[in-house]
Amino acid sequence: MLLWIGSIRKFFERNIRFVWQETKDLTPVHNRWVRWLLPGLLVKRWLFLSTVGVLTVGLGTMIWLKLTPVFFTVQFVETVLREITRLIPRYVSGPLAILFGVSLIIWGQSRTLGVITEVLLPNSQEASLWDAIANHRKLNRGPKIVVIGGGTGLSTMLRGLKRYSANITAIVTVADDGGSSGRLRREMGGLPPGDIRNCLAALADQEKLVTELFQYRFSSGSGLSGHSFGNLFLSAMNEVTGDWEKAIAACSQVLAVRGEVLPSTLSDVKLWAELSDGRRIEGESNITKARGRIISIGCTPADPPALPRAVAAIKAADYIIMGPGSLYTSIVPNLLVPEIVDAIAATRVPRIYVCNIMTEPGETDDYSVSEHIHAIDRACGRRLFDAVLIQKRSPSPTALERYRKQGAERVIFDRDAVIASGRRIVIANVMHETENGTIRHDPPRLAKVLMRWHSRVY
Repeated sequence: MLLWIGSIRKFFERNIRFVWQETKDLTPVHNRWVRWLLPGLLVKRWLFLSTVGVLTVGLGTMIWLKLTPVFFTVQFVETVLREITRLIPRYVSGPLAILFGVSLIIWGQSRTLGVITEVLLPNSQEASLWDAIANHRKLNRGPKIVVIGGGTGLSTMLRGLKRYSANITAIVTVADDGGSSGRLRREMGGLPPGDIRNCLAALADQEKLVTELFQYRFSSGSGLSGHSFGNLFLSAMNEVTGDWEKAIAACSQVLAVRGEVLPSTLSDVKLWAELSDGRRIEGESNITKARGRIISIGCTPADPPALPRAVAAIKAADYIIMGPGSLYTSIVPNLLVPEIVDAIAATRVPRIYVCNIMTEPGETDDYSVSEHIHAIDRACGRRLFDAVLIQKRSPSPTALERYRKQGAERVIFDRDAVIASGRRIVIANVMHETENGTIRHDPPRLAKVLMRWHSRVY
């Protein structure tokens, strides 16, 4: 019986969506009313239930009063209708009454929806209530996505992914010890807030304004110069709540974040790296400054405990994405947490690594795609992802020259070596190049490719 009902529902859903596709060219008013017919909004069923409730209350009242109101009401209506049809023929009065009733229904519902829209979307000029409800339902039905990394690469990807799902968990590195984050970490203790701040801003509902506010850096003031507002806000929230996990959750509520941001561990970890020339460098910010070839990397204390919620998110995930971002200082630090690695390895969902477009001086000099892959495998001691996403089109000569002056080159795609590693290859144009030659992953393109690959293999 349930299967039969489900089949009928899918049939009507497909046909109504077909009608919706065919009526996109209608006027905005007609367009709006057709869209309300689409199933899955969870609005029409509750309106219908409310109407049934009103009728039931009226019926119950009449039964309670021994049907006396029904008798007099029928008599009154019969008398009124007889007089109306005597003055105006029924083939005229009937349609007029129907049109008048339909007009009242449309007017009342439009005004009701208009008032609700003004309350729920006070600052929106274009979005309608239908858009808000449909978007909310679509995002909440989206796959459970876990993204792992740090730095600007992770926040860039989150800006695109949040258009497809509200069930996003960003697991962020806490090894940063440079800049504003490093200063706050040394002076106040606890976690560096920089990468967490970037991800919260990227997932916020009002992303543009929040990003500008959270990324604002004070240029003057004793003790304030160089700090970003977002870092101070997170640190203050930690002092108020007394716990970093609670502080991040509270900030997420304030910013209306789609999804959640979690540190991979709450331990005060410090990165170290051994270079090919025998040096051992300690501190995340010092590793890239050393300008050596990294042969192994670890952290102190070794094997830090994972945040339980991060492990639970990985176990419940439908899709796991690593990168993009600095290989040794943004992605690998998360994989130095054994429970994180074990949880990823135990999953049977699609897992993909988004490879960087350019190498990073002092970290991945002359690295190819396969060397990025092998570095991750060495760090965690096993194979964690099934596919790698690689940028297809080469940056412009102007951009390449600009990066070459900084000691960076394009990451070379060594196809045979990648195939030998047993990974699937996903090649697409996911790059955005600015007028001054800055190269970044393009959030919409990157998210579209990632979600398309997930739908194809899952």
